[in-house]
Amino acid sequence: MKQEDRQKMQYRIPYNIPPLVGGELENMRVACEVNHKICGDGPFTKECTAWLQEHTGAGAVLLTTSCSHAMDMTAFLMDIQPGDEVILPSFTFVSTANAFVLRGGVPVFVDIRPDTMNIDEKLIEEAITEKTKAIAPVHYAGVGCEMDTILKIAKDHHLYVMEDAAQGMMATYKGRALGTMGDFGAVSFHETKNYSMGEGGALYLRDKAHLEEAEILREKGTNRSQFFRGQVDKYRWMNFGSSYLPGELNAAYLKAQLDKAEEINKKRIGLWEEYYELLSPLAESGRIELPTVPEECVHNGHIFYIKVKDLEERSALIEHLGEKGILAVFHYVPLHSAPAGKTYGRFHGEDRFTTKESERLLRLPLYYALSPAEVEEVVKEINAFYKTRG
Repeated sequence: MKQEDRQKMQYRIPYNIPPLVGGELENMRVACEVNHKICGDGPFTKECTAWLQEHTGAGAVLLTTSCSHAMDMTAFLMDIQPGDEVILPSFTFVSTANAFVLRGGVPVFVDIRPDTMNIDEKLIEEAITEKTKAIAPVHYAGVGCEMDTILKIAKDHHLYVMEDAAQGMMATYKGRALGTMGDFGAVSFHETKNYSMGEGGALYLRDKAHLEEAEILREKGTNRSQFFRGQVDKYRWMNFGSSYLPGELNAAYLKAQLDKAEEINKKRIGLWEEYYELLSPLAESGRIELPTVPEECVHNGHIFYIKVKDLEERSALIEHLGEKGILAVFHYVPLHSAPAGKTYGRFHGEDRFTTKESERLLRLPLYYALSPAEVEEVVKEINAFYKTRG
């Protein structure tokens, strides 16, 4: 059975349920009935932006219609030109590469580390050419890449760094929020993320010097944001741009979750740790591998995955769990093996781990409404599966 067919079925324990913590609908009512503001950049958008800036330490924050659009904006702000190369992992969502391909850029894929599934920082420098413009590390599962090394390489070679921190809200590397260390960072508030507005994201800017250009790009090419702040007497078309503003109802939904950010984070990490503890005996027996979180990283309980023997075993385990009413799913098909990846990009060096590790990885249900008892049920069925395999 295909993964998309499984997702249409009803499960006792689905892979994901979008977070709903209370307060979302009341905020949306206030936006409609009190504020009379449901388009972009209303009071709730400003409150979310202020919260994100305060809690992450980013130089500036702009709420966007998606994490994908935040990355698209980054490619514009970097002035990516046709033929410019950007180094990134192949084990990521298509948006990381699309942002640069849309500008004519060339994704240059390098291998990942098998422990964290993040880009192997030791392979970046040898992939740099005279055409390289940027590095785009991806913080998989809310576990930070080795950013000190990546930032040093970027500085030595005068390259931009865009952090794909789509999964990184509330996670840190050496005490710094994911997405705030590079020149640009992008986070996601999609319904599958720890904090959701349905569809949405945010762009982090390390240097406020980019803020005016980013605001113009986000506001359809106009200086409308400056006008509303009273900095200009009228707003005009200043440059190319598009509409990257999320609706105020989306921001109202998100703000209720940001108000309970610590509670959500604590709950998810608790569920992650429950999985880890209960599955440790199976890992110690050599049947599966568990996630690795480096000492310098604080994760956010975004994804709990296991690694099984191979693709065949993963397919069988997915089938077994599905028959028991539990939806577990695989993740990215490496971009360099996809039709568009072959057309627009290239893989530098040897694919030692990207394909092999991606075929072994299986994500287990993890969401705010999940109960510890349901975690125990998932683990029980995983153990039952391996008992049948001798």
